[in-house]
Amino acid sequence: MRERGQAAVEGVARLPLLCLVALAVGQGLVAGLARGAAHQPAQAGAMALLQGGDPAQHARAAVPDWSRRRLSMQVSGRTVRVRVVPPALVPGTGRLLASSSSASAGPR
Repeated sequence: MRERGQAAVEGVARLPLLCLVALAVGQGLVAGLARGAAHQPAQAGAMALLQGGDPAQHARAAVPDWSRRRLSMQVSGRTVRVRVVPPALVPGTGRLLASSSSASAGPR
């Protein structure tokens, strides 16, 4: 009977560690989503440059809804640079795991 009680205490003691591991894995997955969310609008902005359109408008249209507020963009010549900050499941990690992508429309 005493061993069962000890096993229960050990199980409860592991819960914070398991929660921390789950948060870290979740944050990694969200950071991966941010990487894709940065790549697509950069490509769309470069394609808009090739077709004579507004790269900022096309890039913002290509971004998923969840990342629209977390997007920053810079158009320099024929290159579009996009940066997306993922939501922070663990406080302070969002900016550390920000993803950037750039796409070029090539030479003029």
